[in-house]
Amino acid sequence: MPRQLRAEQTRTTIITAAADLFDRRGYERTSLGDIAEHARVTKGALYFHFAAKEDLAHAIMELQSRAARKAVSDVDGRGCPSLEALMRITFAFTRLCVEDPVARAELRLVTGGVGVRPPLRHPFTEWLEIATRKLVGAVREADVHPDVDVHAAAHSLVCLLVGARLTGPALEPVARLPRRTTEMWHLVIRGLVPVPRRPRYLSLATQLAREVRVVPASVGRAAGPPR
Repeated sequence: MPRQLRAEQTRTTIITAAADLFDRRGYERTSLGDIAEHARVTKGALYFHFAAKEDLAHAIMELQSRAARKAVSDVDGRGCPSLEALMRITFAFTRLCVEDPVARAELRLVTGGVGVRPPLRHPFTEWLEIATRKLVGAVREADVHPDVDVHAAAHSLVCLLVGARLTGPALEPVARLPRRTTEMWHLVIRGLVPVPRRPRYLSLATQLAREVRVVPASVGRAAGPPR
């Protein structure tokens, strides 16, 4: 195997192992030694790629930022109505949280006091801008009541999403997150969407939850290299 490819695979393995531990234990309770052991690499290999634990946290944030932006871009490319696009984006984020420890770790990091380094922006700021933009479009398209305070609605939506992801692990398996996202949308739709348009979006929320495929054996685990 070429040296550069092997080095890149080792780096990916370390990031995945760190994300898994940060997600399950938290940032402060995880040491670089723990990460090396979990990734099944030497400390020398770990330090070759990451000089400090903070560098690993930043790498996780960068990876998740790229994944989230790709999810938004993929949805925007479908040309959906604004409210449908916003729903699809939230379920895309839900899928990432269910399937990828990097997504779950990022949330633990940014809510646990780990700073976001420029030029990265805080994910909550980006989510708030996305929600606001889509809700403005939904009002224009008559899918949301015209008298809705869009900024307040967007802020509440982001808080609901973050709250569901933070409280979920303490209460139930992460595989239940799609159902909780559906329940959130059922509440939001009944509060924001005119009655004639509600059935479509209520059905869409249920459909999108079914599309989030869960592989039980892989949920919540890091995919380390073979022994």
